[in-house]
Amino acid sequence: MESDIEILPEAPEKIRMVVAIDDQEDKDGRRRVKDVEVSVPIVYGSIALYRGKNAKENRTHNWIVYVRGATNEDLGVVIKKVIFQLHPSFKNPTRVIDSPPFTLSECGWGEFEIDITVFLHTDVCEKKLELSHMLKLNPENEYGPTPKSTKIPVVTEFYNEIVFLDPFESFLARVYNHPAVHVSKLPDGFKISPTGVAETYREMVKGDTKDHPLSQWFLKFSDAEELLNISAARQKVRADITALKKQLIKADGQPEKL
Repeated sequence: MESDIEILPEAPEKIRMVVAIDDQEDKDGRRRVKDVEVSVPIVYGSIALYRGKNAKENRTHNWIVYVRGATNEDLGVVIKKVIFQLHPSFKNPTRVIDSPPFTLSECGWGEFEIDITVFLHTDVCEKKLELSHMLKLNPENEYGPTPKSTKIPVVTEFYNEIVFLDPFESFLARVYNHPAVHVSKLPDGFKISPTGVAETYREMVKGDTKDHPLSQWFLKFSDAEELLNISAARQKVRADITALKKQLIKADGQPEKL
């Protein structure tokens, strides 16, 4: 059964994407772990820096657009590749970044909307995430435009929490204890088993954004830990509901069908 991705708005700059899957086993025989949530905090956005009055008319700003971990950790355990769709005036406007860190650097003069398509690993979810980001080059405040600076960039970022319900065992084994990922309490008696894949993400080239030249300008999202706690609480509620259903079925003397 195909998964559904539900986007729930919490605030203008925050959305929560919940990936809910009902089947326990897919066509390849991969098993899911019931009543477990995997939460991945991500940030997508852009940073633009004015090049100064002597810059060419069509190259006034250097900018980057990206999808990063909320704490700048490597997202390669979850994301396979990211496609940034730039304005048609750019040469080769469809840019594919197939390894972390998922950042793209460019130079230009105009603001425009960038479509961002996030592809997940096949044992994470078959669906792709469609995002949209408006590239901002010029600073503004509540009173209107402000003077451009060659030292202070324009930063536009949005925080997201992607929640995967009932993940595949292979995905769970790969991300368990990974610093970019939060895994809820495992079912009693369940043990993480090896994935059987020789190449692990911890053996690959580091793909985090901690040492990115512009990382000092990344915004801090102080509520990231709070959202992860909410995810853990939500998982507990789901487990309590499942336990209650089993009790009701047992009390009614009916065969268990969950």
